[in-house]
Amino acid sequence: MAAIVTDQFRILNANNFVETVENSTNSYYVFLGLDNPTNVGFGRTSTWDTNTPNPVDNFNNMSHVGDTMMFGKKVTSANIRRLVKRVNWTQGSRYEMYRHDYSITNLSPITRSARLYDATYYVMNKNYDVYICIDNGATGISTTGNASQDEPLFTDLEPSRAGESGDGYIWKYLFTVPPSDIIKFDSTEYISVPNNWSSSTDVQIQSVRENGDSDLNNNQIKKIYVDQQGSGYSQNVVGKEVDVVGDGTGAKVVLDTNSSGQITKTIVSAGGKDYSFGMVDLGPIGNSAVSAGNYAKLIPIIPPSKGHGFDLYKELGTDKILIYARFDDSTRDFPVDTKFAQIGIVKNPTVTGSATTFTDNQYSSVNSVKLSTSSGSPTIGEKIQQTVSEGTAEGYIVSYSTDTKVLKYYQDRSLYFNQTTLDQTDYVGVTTEAKVLSFESSANNIVAPASGFQGSVDTNFTGISTNPTGNKLIPLGVNFTNGLASPEINKGSGEIIYLDNRPTITRNSRQKEDVKIILEF
Repeated sequence: MAAIVTDQFRILNANNFVETVENSTNSYYVFLGLDNPTNVGFGRTSTWDTNTPNPVDNFNNMSHVGDTMMFGKKVTSANIRRLVKRVNWTQGSRYEMYRHDYSITNLSPITRSARLYDATYYVMNKNYDVYICIDNGATGISTTGNASQDEPLFTDLEPSRAGESGDGYIWKYLFTVPPSDIIKFDSTEYISVPNNWSSSTDVQIQSVRENGDSDLNNNQIKKIYVDQQGSGYSQNVVGKEVDVVGDGTGAKVVLDTNSSGQITKTIVSAGGKDYSFGMVDLGPIGNSAVSAGNYAKLIPIIPPSKGHGFDLYKELGTDKILIYARFDDSTRDFPVDTKFAQIGIVKNPTVTGSATTFTDNQYSSVNSVKLSTSSGSPTIGEKIQQTVSEGTAEGYIVSYSTDTKVLKYYQDRSLYFNQTTLDQTDYVGVTTEAKVLSFESSANNIVAPASGFQGSVDTNFTGISTNPTGNKLIPLGVNFTNGLASPEINKGSGEIIYLDNRPTITRNSRQKEDVKIILEF
């Protein structure tokens, strides 16, 4: 059987995703992870940076991602937006008009698109104002319309021409991208669309929305397209008003004809309401006298929903979402000396030691140890070890701060699998070496064999801040007990709904990471 997943289903899914992010019962986080992807082991390759592998979507790999996850930043309504492709207004370019009937048998005339949302029927001007094209001067004779000469700059609610060039364009103002959204969401490919369009109390949005509501203003149809002019109608008619009939009411159009009785001009004088189709009644200008084969074909262009601007997401086809997160070192959760090679989104991780959903603005998902003394310089991503009561604890370095002497690390299965085959193949010493052991608050040093770095655990340190110089209190981001601090979330908790592998990115003190994730439904 022939079947499709409709555009509206995609838009619905995007809307549902935004709503679930904004729901206070959920916590979504953008996270960074895997600081040593070229250290060969489970999930890693020596060529990661030059031939980055695709993520593996199975329970085993996602559990490993939980092992190597390092830091997370919460996604709020301020950091998520629906997107549409970016179409900049450029003088001399041709833009397609909005039509409700583009299809495989009625391709858009310029982009040859079979669906409205692939056509160039809206633009953004230099001021980040967005307009939909109601008319581009096209007819059945000249289907591509005219080149646009006048940049739309108005914010009036009614469709209007943009200037005095006579280029034939009529634009309908929809919204303006605010400066705060430009900073977070601007890109060369997409335009961000306001959240909560149907319920927003923003004065401008509310005005556009209500202007597009035919139940309020009884003004819906904006354009009658002259597909075929016909001939033999009443000659030299000027300004004749006729009805648009169909399943709606109240629409009227003013017509002109030439000396051959051809329809030369149409202007909607009343938009009416409730139309899903319509026919222009040409009886008043003598369609009974028109011979077969000479009938005009006038197509009422039906706006989406109740009218242009009423349902912005349906009108523009918002099936893409952009999620924004900024990582900096303002709270010590995101150290400047680390690296990362994975970016993802996790839903509803839980608080360490409980089943309660984590809700803070950000989290650290690595272990930490506060050292009292150290020697040498560690390398990010290298292995560390400590002799503990049951054997040897192992981990990978995530960060080391020389001013606070805080070492951050994670433990993942790469350390415990067979180090030759990198999997569960049996090996001598598996009894002790494959067991995950925790680092301890003890007199035994933590060492990094590759670099020669070593340090002793500050077993007397408890708290969330330190004052190493005696004159400046430094927050550590996590709470220490006897020199050790656990992750703020349970390892592997939550649902990873997005994962991106990328070449290793190294942080430094002079940069902040702005992460922009685009999801297409």
